[in-house]
Amino acid sequence: MESFDELLLSAEVAHGHMCAGQILGVRMALLGLKRLGIEDPRGVDRKRLVTYIEIDRCATDAISMVTGCRLGKRSLKFRDWGKMASTFVDLTTGRGVRIVALEDSRELAQKLYPHIESKSAQQMAAYRELEDGQVFREQWVQVAVEPRELPGYKSERFICPWCGEGVNFGRFQEVDGERLCLTCAQPEVRYWTPLQ
Repeated sequence: MESFDELLLSAEVAHGHMCAGQILGVRMALLGLKRLGIEDPRGVDRKRLVTYIEIDRCATDAISMVTGCRLGKRSLKFRDWGKMASTFVDLTTGRGVRIVALEDSRELAQKLYPHIESKSAQQMAAYRELEDGQVFREQWVQVAVEPRELPGYKSERFICPWCGEGVNFGRFQEVDGERLCLTCAQPEVRYWTPLQ
């Protein structure tokens, strides 16, 4: 695996700019990998890891880049909970570690770097050097990754009789004995509204 600085540079390139979230994401991913004993997540260990992320912010790009986990590979799982947290799961052992960024690390950054005007610059400086325990809380967890959620899983595909769209991975709901896609069965979950 590349050095911390090399990973930060790759994260910056992948994300488009360097920010405190990139530093947190790289560190969070490295800590999760270290705790699980996964040394080459984008190489020989690439099929061992599934990562759950709980926020759609800058850190997510860094976590994905370091771990090699991607939505398209089905190894990156998104839970929209608005928390700067990730859970790293080793599929070979079933062990998982959930890592959460501590809120008081922001205050600590201000105390360490009062001479730096920008809060973002304070955080970037602090997040590079603070100890893991000053930035993160860790918790060992168990995650039941269902077989249908695993990378490489093949499943029946069906066509929703209402909208005619294809649906993968059992993402349907039965309504009055008929299998419907989730957006037809529960129109309130749609993120879009038909105009016609």
